[in-house]
Amino acid sequence: MTTNFQPTAEQPATETVDQAKPGKSSLEKKPLLGLSLGELTEWVQQQQQPAYRGKQLHNWIYDKGARSLSDITVFSKQWREQVADYPLGRSTISHKSIAADGTIKYLLQLTDGQIIEAVGIPTEKRLTVCVSSQVGCPMGCDFCATGKGGFTRNLATHEIVDQVLTVQEDFGRRVSHIVFMGMGEPLLNTENVLAAVRSINEDIGIGQRCITISTVGIRDRIPQLAKHRGQFTLAVSLHASNQKLREKLIPNAGGYPIEKIIADCREYVKISGRRVTFEYILLAEFNDRPENAEELASLLRGFQSHVNLIPYNPIQEVDFKRPDRQRVQAFVEALEKRHIAVSVRYSRGLEADAACGQLRASKA
Repeated sequence: MTTNFQPTAEQPATETVDQAKPGKSSLEKKPLLGLSLGELTEWVQQQQQPAYRGKQLHNWIYDKGARSLSDITVFSKQWREQVADYPLGRSTISHKSIAADGTIKYLLQLTDGQIIEAVGIPTEKRLTVCVSSQVGCPMGCDFCATGKGGFTRNLATHEIVDQVLTVQEDFGRRVSHIVFMGMGEPLLNTENVLAAVRSINEDIGIGQRCITISTVGIRDRIPQLAKHRGQFTLAVSLHASNQKLREKLIPNAGGYPIEKIIADCREYVKISGRRVTFEYILLAEFNDRPENAEELASLLRGFQSHVNLIPYNPIQEVDFKRPDRQRVQAFVEALEKRHIAVSVRYSRGLEADAACGQLRASKA
């Protein structure tokens, strides 16, 4: 599905991390991955080639999985040699961890040597890719392995799109769904994330309704995102039913109170017409009590939303525990009793260091 959704230039960021662009000198050439058909056509014409070469180049990058211009055999050998130093922007797989359920977690090495994670999650009818938006994460959430590893930089558009193509090639089947739930905070890299969404949608051919952007909540960014009127799903990582609990989990939560997040989400639904998903990690004896379910239901009452409960996937660095199924079911029933739409997502690939950041940390 192709839409006319286009990313637009952001306003100057209030968070300094938004200025952390991928490191490169002004002499380096911009990778071609992530560019649209029109942009690729313009590029080949700048290289004194006929316009139809743009469609060929687009096909080889997004459909045939070319990793360098020298792979594109429909181009003349002479021209390929002339443009051999133009990068496509592909990563290399440095490690794969395969779980019994078929989930594969990848460590991908970028051109500057940085390592990121991507995950392929297969079912009979779907192949979902969990993509990263940053190298590391600056949010420092107490339950997250990625946050424990610190932050290095934002990912460029081509580095995000590459994750989808890499997983698709390795599985040998079409990717159907994308979730921005890997390393990093997508709304601290909004410009490149939205550009990647455009490319994933229009160039690779994955419908926007099959794309989810997950955020822990960055002040002013949710209303900003609503104005783009994309058809993707917004998922807000709430993880707590009140502000006091949330601040214990998320160091930056004090600057963006939970009531303000909910108000912004209500406005998002009003502007976009799309419901909001709220991610809620259940931590045993911390945020999984009946009173927490009651508070959460009160927060979300009266607008189009859905709660995705995630029983905690333990990491070594902290002492949080995974609740048993009885406590999870009790939480579900408490929300349903209050007419809150809810589902449970059990983590895939637990034996493959499934929690975000675990595999990267273990191989560091």
